[in-house]
Amino acid sequence: MNKQDLINNIKAKKSFLCVGLDPDLDKMPESLKGNLYEFNKAIIDATAQYAVAYKPNLAFYEVLGSKGVEEFEKTVKYIQDNYPDIFIIADAKRGDIGNTSKMYAKSMFEHTNVDAITVAPYMGEDSVTPFLGYDGKWVILLALTSNKGSQDFQFGKDENGTPLFEKVLRKSAEWGDDNNMMYVVGATQGKMFEEIRRIAPKSFLLVPGVGAQGGSLSEVAKYGMTDECGLLVNSSRGIIHASKDEDFASVAASKAKELQEEMAAILANAGIA
Repeated sequence: MNKQDLINNIKAKKSFLCVGLDPDLDKMPESLKGNLYEFNKAIIDATAQYAVAYKPNLAFYEVLGSKGVEEFEKTVKYIQDNYPDIFIIADAKRGDIGNTSKMYAKSMFEHTNVDAITVAPYMGEDSVTPFLGYDGKWVILLALTSNKGSQDFQFGKDENGTPLFEKVLRKSAEWGDDNNMMYVVGATQGKMFEEIRRIAPKSFLLVPGVGAQGGSLSEVAKYGMTDECGLLVNSSRGIIHASKDEDFASVAASKAKELQEEMAAILANAGIA
């Protein structure tokens, strides 16, 4: 999916919602425990009208071994077959070099055929560029994350006072552009979005941390939105695990609709949709 296709879908749906498909066995209805695909299928059917992207996190599938990987692949295929306009992100946070990165890229972009994959950039250019050789595919680099430990390295400054996350943004701009590279920026970073936008004014940002992690959608939009939107705001357990009873899908739909309506108002105020 290219950038304009994504922008068009945001405008059509009046939404920049990404739903994280991170099924936790302990939070699923008893009737579906162990069946990630059926759980995901119900969530997808309930929320697809409100979402422009889905982001399955591979850890929640790999924990079940080969069965979980199979259910991840079935989930991706279900979205592709039934909702082809929706952007699919494999949240895998790969970060290796050389042939290993080539194989990771081949796995996700040729075998599974997702639209994007999250990548940790801290091993440098040769850990990222193997993912950039696919037309219509995206690399989403970790830039400034929402977790407490982001303070450990990402804000560390060099002798010139430049923080590491800023060096990642600037250096990675030499490898790709806003047509094939996005950045992860946590919703809890608040006004730091202004600094991100100063360095990457046109890039899409994948923004986790809204909802359960305490990030503010209005603040993210205030400081991070571009004239093309430029945001994919992710909510995972705040939607898919809003209920662990048999009404989980309808409750998920309600939560997704709430966010979509808030996003529609933000887009309208910005003159985007």
